Amino acid sequence: MKSFIVHRAISLRAGPHPRALSLGGAPSARFPPAGHPNAAAASGTPAPRSGRGRFTSETGTTLIETSVAAAILLVVMAGLLSMAAFATSITENQGHLAARTTEYAQDKMEQLLALAYGDAVSDTTFFPAAAAGGTGLTVGGSSDPSAPVTGYVDYLDQSGNLLCSVAAPCTSTPKTGWFYKRVWQISSPSTNLKQVTVTAIVATSVAKAIQPRSTVVALKTSPF
Repeated sequence: MKSFIVHRAISLRAGPHPRALSLGGAPSARFPPAGHPNAAAASGTPAPRSGRGRFTSETGTTLIETSVAAAILLVVMAGLLSMAAFATSITENQGHLAARTTEYAQDKMEQLLALAYGDAVSDTTFFPAAAAGGTGLTVGGSSDPSAPVTGYVDYLDQSGNLLCSVAAPCTSTPKTGWFYKRVWQISSPSTNLKQVTVTAIVATSVAKAIQPRSTVVALKTSPF
C-alpha cells in the first residue's frame, strides 16, 4: 500500500495533469503525457504554430475572383457617376440659372414700376429707359416667352448685359447671342389698377432639362 502511494505521488509530479494518468500510473489515450505532440491540445492550450506556413503559402485570389470584384466596382461607380451628373444638372438649372432669371425678372419689374401710371411712351427696352419711342405702361404685351411682342421684350447675353440699343432696338425677333429673354405684359383688371407681369427665361438648360424660368407679378394703382 505504501509503495503504491509513493508511486502515484511521483507520477503526479511528472505528469501535466492528474487526469493524465490512470490509477495505475499509466498514461491514458485521452490525456497523453507531457512532451507528446497532442499534449497541448488535450490540456486545452493551443499548440504553437510555425510562421513558415503563413509566409511561404502561395494561396491567393484567382483571376476570375479579381475580375468579378472589378466588375462589381465598375457597376457601383457607374451608378455614382450618373447620380453626380444628375446632381450637377439640378444645381446648375434650379440653383444657378433659375436664380438668374428671377433676378433679371425682378430688375425689369422695378424698371416698369418706376414709370408713371399713365406713361405710354417710355422705352424700357433700354437702360436707363428712353423718354420716348416705347410703350411705357400701355396695356398690351405678352407674358409668353414663345410669343414676344415688340416693345414688351428685351434680350440679355450670358453675363446679363442688355443687347438692345438705340441703333439696334429689340424686336420680337431674338437677338444673336442672347441667353436670357424677358417679356412683360400690362393688363388692367379693374379701374385705376394695372397688373404688370414679367417672365424671364434662358435660351438653353444643362442636360436638356426643362428650361428654368421665373415670373413675377405686381400691381400698380393710379395715380402712383
